[in-house]
Amino acid sequence: MLNGDKTDSWILTYHQNCDPGLEYREMMDTKRAIGKLDGRQCYHIIQSFKPGEVSPELALKIAKEFAAEYLPDYEVVIGTHVDKKHIHSHLIFNSVNAQTGRKYHISTQEYYCQIRAISDRLCREHGLSVVMEGQPSQAVSYIEWLRQRKGQPTFRTMLEADLRSAIEDANDLGHFFMLMEHMGWEISHGNRLGFRLRGQERFMYPGRKNPLFTEDGIRAAIQGNLEEIEAGRRPEIIHRPYYQLYKKHPKYTGFMALYVHYLYVLGKIEKRQYPPRMTPRLQKDVMRFERYREQFAFLRENHIANQEDMTAFQSHAEENLANFMKQRTILNVRKKKRKGLYDALADVEVLAQAKALYEEGLSGMEAEFTRYMDAEAVLERSGAPRERLTTEKAAIYEQLAQVNADIRATRKKLALCKEILDRLPQMERTTEKIESREAEHHEKHRGR
Repeated sequence: MLNGDKTDSWILTYHQNCDPGLEYREMMDTKRAIGKLDGRQCYHIIQSFKPGEVSPELALKIAKEFAAEYLPDYEVVIGTHVDKKHIHSHLIFNSVNAQTGRKYHISTQEYYCQIRAISDRLCREHGLSVVMEGQPSQAVSYIEWLRQRKGQPTFRTMLEADLRSAIEDANDLGHFFMLMEHMGWEISHGNRLGFRLRGQERFMYPGRKNPLFTEDGIRAAIQGNLEEIEAGRRPEIIHRPYYQLYKKHPKYTGFMALYVHYLYVLGKIEKRQYPPRMTPRLQKDVMRFERYREQFAFLRENHIANQEDMTAFQSHAEENLANFMKQRTILNVRKKKRKGLYDALADVEVLAQAKALYEEGLSGMEAEFTRYMDAEAVLERSGAPRERLTTEKAAIYEQLAQVNADIRATRKKLALCKEILDRLPQMERTTEKIESREAEHHEKHRGR
């Protein structure tokens, strides 16, 4: 979290109620003193901002204000990361309150009422946008969360898509229910409106999370559609794409053909459709089934069917990598030339409060005040408008984040190419052995 490459050489970090380099020891000392060493050791909050909307210094300032308001008695470590397109701050804090000795705990509902509300308010106060969405009354299940992360459909996302489609097409509530039934959903008309696919064990109640999907919400939405049609703001009929007949997969050759066959073999082994000898290597390959599918998808997307295609792809990827590395070097040189000004910008932003306290007569702020005045002098000597410097710095950080992402992606592709080439001979040998053993097994049983 406090990686210097991600936090502009540790400039974009902050410690509340603990000292840099000693944060872990001091958090553990707090737990030992109170006698609460069990359970969760710390908590993690991330504040993420829209790309290009916030400077790193302002993101750090918002994180500090949030920690001071929401976690005043907790030991907190903050790191603002600039290695991605979107600037974001990580807040790690001790699970034990240093003053009260109580362990931190929060429910999903409290999260929206406290953490999210404070964070959104601070963003608005600084002129930043916030994500507007409903407040769910319960957390998403772990399985559903995993599937959503992988971009896979869930029953809940399928239901919501069908609900929105039916609402758009319906003339009234009765017509809506008919459309939902034609899509295969059973409907429960109880205290809450419930839906389930035929064959599902339990009903789902989407109105708990989104008022649009309650009976009143659906009725109001349909009425709004009709009013828009009457006003000419939307068409009477929404044309949807026609059903496309299933198309057979193309006939694969070369590398892709070997992968298709090997995945088929591994799938049969996993389902135990015939009794192969499960060697340790083969057992590992079965466990790596998803990895092989990822490699096959990579070959198919990049049209790599043979060694010649692979060599051409690697050559092109290495050329791109060299260009990305050159771009990064140029950006780093630009950043280094302006480092003094960028550091001064950060100091002025971060130390403004310390300067104000010093001018009010608070002792112990002399070093911070001197550093602030030095930074002001550097910016004055440069003669460059601060708004332009801030925009320039944000642009360089964003470009660096993008080129670093491109470098990582290209290196990953090259590593995948090497992994595929290293794996191919073993896959061929394993496939031949399994099929030979399967043929012997069938011949033996047929002779009986």
